[in-house]
Amino acid sequence: MNVAEKKIRFIPPSTLIGKRIPKMDAPEKASGKTRYIHDIDLPGQLYGKILRSTRVHARIKSIDTSAARALPGVHAVITAADIVNQRPIGVAKDHLPLKTGKVRSLRDEVAAVAAESELIAMEALKLIKVEYEDLPILTDPAEAIKPGATLIHPEPHRPEGEDVLTPGGAVAFTGKPDNVAMRFDYCHGDVVQAEAESDVVVEDTFKLHYVTHCCLGVSGMIADFDASGNLLMYSNTQVPFLHKREFAEILNMDPGRIRIIQPTIGGGFGSKLDIYPFEVICVYLARAAKRPVKLVFTREEEFISSPTRQPVLLTLRSGCKKDGSLTFRTVHTLHDNGAYTSWGATTPFVMMQTFSSLYRVPNCNYHTTAVYTNNPYAGSFRGYGNLQATFAVEAHMDRMAEAIGMDTLDFRLKNAQDEGEVSGQGMEFNSCGFKECLTTAAKRSDFQRKVAENVNNRNAPGPIKRGIGIASMLHVGGGAKIYPSDGCGTILKLDDFAQVTLITGASEIGQGSETVLSQLVCEELGLPMSAVTVINNDTAITPWDVGVHASRTTFIAGNSALGAARLAKAKILAAAAKKFECPAEELDLRGGCVIKAASGEALIDLPRLMRNLHFSDKAELVMTTFYYEPPSSHQDKEFKGNVSAAYAWGTQVVEIELDTETGIVKMTKVTAAHDVGRVLNRLGIEGQVEGGVVMGQGYALTESLIVENGVTRNPNFRDYKLVTAPEIPEMDIAFIESLDGEGPQGAKGVGEAPAICVAAATANAIYNATGVRICGLPFTPERVYRALHGKGEKLYLKAEHAA
Repeated sequence: MNVAEKKIRFIPPSTLIGKRIPKMDAPEKASGKTRYIHDIDLPGQLYGKILRSTRVHARIKSIDTSAARALPGVHAVITAADIVNQRPIGVAKDHLPLKTGKVRSLRDEVAAVAAESELIAMEALKLIKVEYEDLPILTDPAEAIKPGATLIHPEPHRPEGEDVLTPGGAVAFTGKPDNVAMRFDYCHGDVVQAEAESDVVVEDTFKLHYVTHCCLGVSGMIADFDASGNLLMYSNTQVPFLHKREFAEILNMDPGRIRIIQPTIGGGFGSKLDIYPFEVICVYLARAAKRPVKLVFTREEEFISSPTRQPVLLTLRSGCKKDGSLTFRTVHTLHDNGAYTSWGATTPFVMMQTFSSLYRVPNCNYHTTAVYTNNPYAGSFRGYGNLQATFAVEAHMDRMAEAIGMDTLDFRLKNAQDEGEVSGQGMEFNSCGFKECLTTAAKRSDFQRKVAENVNNRNAPGPIKRGIGIASMLHVGGGAKIYPSDGCGTILKLDDFAQVTLITGASEIGQGSETVLSQLVCEELGLPMSAVTVINNDTAITPWDVGVHASRTTFIAGNSALGAARLAKAKILAAAAKKFECPAEELDLRGGCVIKAASGEALIDLPRLMRNLHFSDKAELVMTTFYYEPPSSHQDKEFKGNVSAAYAWGTQVVEIELDTETGIVKMTKVTAAHDVGRVLNRLGIEGQVEGGVVMGQGYALTESLIVENGVTRNPNFRDYKLVTAPEIPEMDIAFIESLDGEGPQGAKGVGEAPAICVAAATANAIYNATGVRICGLPFTPERVYRALHGKGEKLYLKAEHAA
């Protein structure tokens, strides 16, 4: 065949962006082939178990482990006395992995064993005898801050009066002789003058409760030392590189001798951000037994000993003028810190962003105190305090609108920010679809008509009342600069067959990051999704990343992967330009080929070009690296600054049916509009919103971890009420594409956003249906019934007093 007869191929334009692409790990998970921490066993492995305190607050008088040590099959039994120079852990470094001298909660770790089977390990725990001397129990944070209250931590971990700055910028008062764990103070403007100039001022106290993560995969870890003393950990952590550094400090080891492999994680939601005692204890057991040790929680342990969402007593005072302009917000929150300090204590770092900047707030003052009690301690949880803050703010938006006789949607639109604004806290809204979220959700739900109709039907015959409520949210959508770096690294390699190996520091915890990162790379390189293999689970191989939190992975890891792909593309096109003697600018990659950009004519298959490069006289490989650091900044000592590279907005409208005779609230429909910058994977982002709505539904209606006098009363799925499939409402989901200029292909993070305002919108819907505002969660039948009939706690307001 001569040149004239050669068949010319033309490849039409196509895109992966915005398509519905199944998660890359879905086939393995759906077929049951995925291996979680439970499924991993190492040669010579032992099984670890922890003996926890049987007292809420007590001195440890003695521990007798002799019978446990003598049990056949037991290889190690350890207490605090067996650990030389045990170092404190946690955000404020206020507790030891194995407790010494005193226990402060029922989850406290007193001893641990490693044995040849779980059954033997459990038998060994029963043989350990602990003698306690009971101490006064303190479970009410309001009582804990009173003068003369029992001190949970009477002995400071730091020199007297020395304050500890946490990554969130709060002050941890671990050296002071009181029960204050942390304080946050924030202000902008003059709230006193603003209140004096307000036409309407409302104030309420809101009571937010314990819920827990309910990951289907329970907490677990495997620790193994090799013959040279190097430590390998199979860990479900969301922050492997931060863990590596922190374990090195705790164990007094060189970080270079620690390697973390992440098995497939059966749910995180923020629960796996901190270092927890069981992880350190697992390492202690492996070191003592000189064998690998596997330590996996039971479901009951997961409920009792994993972190929770932090309970908050929140008083909000808000004001506005008759024209609808917001004037000020003053906020006081009291946080139940529990016995020790984990990430839950730093949630005010995010809460203050909502108080200061959800809507245009010219004056704001926020003070919070996190207080030690003998209750369970809280950790990070999807939304990171924002569910609690938004619950209060959006109740007040409705109350003030009603007080001045203004439509609640119009009131919100008047105060909603536009693109280009900077909030009083210094957050720069370079992309902002807030108003479009409001109008879209309201229009699609027929919100304004239904509001009026439901009010008119409040006194109609029959027990079933319908309600509709609206609420909005603001959250970081491009990470949060709380560490020295908020960046992510990527290594990208193309082999001789144009197969891509994407090595990223970004962990996959079920959110679909592997799929989105592969999309971005394949879009840039003109390859199908099947061409990519993602490696993201081994600190010995992957580049550094700060971890999975703050809705950052799509934005930051996506920009990193895109940067590496663009470098690879430039190298490929330069080689093709040389081969075809034309400018690289005239070429592109599409359909697995190098093409002429103007016409789409295929010049050479990419695998063939890659082999030409590799096997030429001057051989080259296409391997690139890229590190992306977002243009965000650390907030100053006053908590001001542009902490995120982008911000996510959303509005949700919740519709309910309420039975006034039983108090049962049924969520019938949720209409959600979220500003996501740009939709990358429509299937994945729909799943994020659907999952977030259901998590928010549980927070609003059914979920409550019942803690009485320091004891968790419902540590199982029988008594802890998760939302199940028949209860999930109809969902109408819309995405607002504001095309963020810094985001990868314009995208912003949306991982946490969908859970944030469901409870707030539900509260407004209950008020719309009944004229009663309930200020405490969850909206169980008992609480709703008592509020409607004027019984029980007074965390509600009748309609006639709402203004």
